[in-house]
Amino acid sequence: MSYSSNDVSSIEIPFEHRHHCWFCGEPSQSYFIFPSNHSNNFYKKQYIVLNCSHPRLSVPCCAECHRLANQAEVDSIWAVNEDVKRRLLHIYRKDLAIGINWTKEELENSEFEGGSFAGFKKSAWFIYEVAKERVNFDGWPINYHGIELVITTDEESFIFDGVTYPKVEDAVTHYCQVFSLNKLFFQTALGKIGIKRFAYVVRFCRLLVGATPNEQKQSLKELV
Repeated sequence: MSYSSNDVSSIEIPFEHRHHCWFCGEPSQSYFIFPSNHSNNFYKKQYIVLNCSHPRLSVPCCAECHRLANQAEVDSIWAVNEDVKRRLLHIYRKDLAIGINWTKEELENSEFEGGSFAGFKKSAWFIYEVAKERVNFDGWPINYHGIELVITTDEESFIFDGVTYPKVEDAVTHYCQVFSLNKLFFQTALGKIGIKRFAYVVRFCRLLVGATPNEQKQSLKELV
């Protein structure tokens, strides 16, 4: 069903989330309206939502998520949310990489002393946890006139090592960026043994960083 009304409906906000951004859970500072008023929206001059499955909605958000949400070229508020999470993953990929490369105990017991190293030791895990919480935050259900709206997206999230990704492809992109892995090689290995062994594929591909195409091809043949 398409909605063409210019009226904007504010979603019902649970008491415990009354000051939270619907996208990431950070303190809210403004409201994001979707679909937007195209004539007044600087970011969407080239994209017009023609077939939105819900009425115009207003959701509370922080300044950063508001900026990111305005760049989404999608057709529902849930798809906007996924696009925002994808952009947050990219922006905070180095912060999230802290949890991939270290454990909290390893950082606490590290011998980083003096200057920026001491600062890293003190704040790194906190920075990682904040980034992870924002990416993992699951916005509350959207109710319109007392009725919960049905999510209209086919995306299936993927959870790995405590982080929720909009879909498995986003996890692949993230790990390839963190470890400088060949993305096509990673995708091929993952397709061969399945996403349930995602951790194994990460280790497998890291062992073959710098391998020649022939070496990669041979390794894939031997992959079980």
